[in-house]
Amino acid sequence: MWQRRAFLKAAGAGFLASLVPQRAAALADAELVFASAIQQKSGAYGAALITETGKLVASIDLPARGHDVTFSPIAGRAVVFARQPGTFAVVFDPEGREAPLTLTSAEGRHFFGHGVFSPDGTLLYATENDFENARGVIGVFDVRAGYKRIGEFDTYGTGPHEILLLPDGVTFAVANGGIETHPDYGRAELNLDTMAPSLCFVDRRDGSLIGQLKLSDDLHQLSIRHMAVDARNRVWFGCQFRGEAARHPQLVGYATLDGEIRLIELPDGTLRDLRNYVGSLAASADGGMIAVSSPEGDTILAIDAEAAKPAAFQLLKSGCGIAPDRTGFVASSGQGETLGLAGSNATPQSFDFGFDNHLRLLRDGAGL
Repeated sequence: MWQRRAFLKAAGAGFLASLVPQRAAALADAELVFASAIQQKSGAYGAALITETGKLVASIDLPARGHDVTFSPIAGRAVVFARQPGTFAVVFDPEGREAPLTLTSAEGRHFFGHGVFSPDGTLLYATENDFENARGVIGVFDVRAGYKRIGEFDTYGTGPHEILLLPDGVTFAVANGGIETHPDYGRAELNLDTMAPSLCFVDRRDGSLIGQLKLSDDLHQLSIRHMAVDARNRVWFGCQFRGEAARHPQLVGYATLDGEIRLIELPDGTLRDLRNYVGSLAASADGGMIAVSSPEGDTILAIDAEAAKPAAFQLLKSGCGIAPDRTGFVASSGQGETLGLAGSNATPQSFDFGFDNHLRLLRDGAGL
C-alpha cells in the first residue's frame, strides 16, 4: 500500500504528467493501490495499478500473458512474471520514474509466474523450471546489478509454483506442484500418474532444505500450488486435483515449520463449488482469515484460520485474484470485476480489461 501523500510526493513529474486528470484525481484520493496482470479486450497483455475505489492509476504493456506481481517497498520496484512456460519478467517502478526493464530467464529455464524479494530489497527470487531435468529451482537475481541472475537454489521438487518468504525473513515456503512440464510440449502435464507434490521450507541464505512435507500417497495427484501465511505463521496452501474427475478430495490445508501438514475439512457442497481447483490464496490484514478462490467454480471462500472453518462465501464469475484490504478482502475476476468480501467495505467495480489470476496489495514501509 502507498499512503496517498507519500505516493504523490515521491512520484516523478513524468509519471504524473502522463496521467489524464481523472486518473490523477483517483491517485490523490487513493488509500490502497493494487496490482495485477491483465488482458485488454484487444487481446494485448499488461499489468495495471488500480485503487480501492476502482480507478485505473497506470498500466504497462507485457510481451505475453503475465501471472503474478511481487513488490519491494525498499527497492521501490514491482516485478510481474510470465505465466508458465514464459521466459520474461518485467521490473517496473510503480511511481513511474523509470522505464520498465524486461528480464529473460536463463538458458534451460523458464519462469513459473511467481517470485519474492529479500527483506532488504537487494535480491529477487523466482521459481523456475530446469526443464531438461524436470527439476524445480529458485533463480536468484541481484537487484543492484541490474537484476543480473547470480545463481539458483533447488526447490527439492518438481514444478514449483508460488514462493513465499516467511516473517522470519530467512525461510522460503515453496509449493512444488509435482507436475513435470517441458516447453517443447507447451503446458502439457507429462507425469500425472507419478506426480509427487510437496511443500518445502528452504533457507534463503544458502538454499539448504529445512523441511519437505508431503500429503499421503493416495493424494499424490493433489498439486500444491498457492499459499498464504496466517497470524500463527502457519503456511496455508491450496491445491488443484489432477486425478479422476468424480473424486473431490479436500483442497485446502496448512503446514508448519515443525513438520505438520494437514488438510482441513470443508463441507461437501463447498468442495463441489471449488471444482477441484484452487487458483489463489490470501491472508487478511490481521492474519485471522484465509481467502481461497476457484475460477473454475466462480467461487471465493473466506476461512476462519483459527477455527479452520468457512466464514464467508461469494460468487464471482471467473473470480481468482484475492488481496487483503483493511477489513476483509478484495477479489478480482477474468471478466474485469472487483468486489469486497468478508467484512470489506469495497464496492463492486468494473474495468475494461480482465484480471489474471492474482491481485496484490502494494504496501509502503508502514504497512496497513
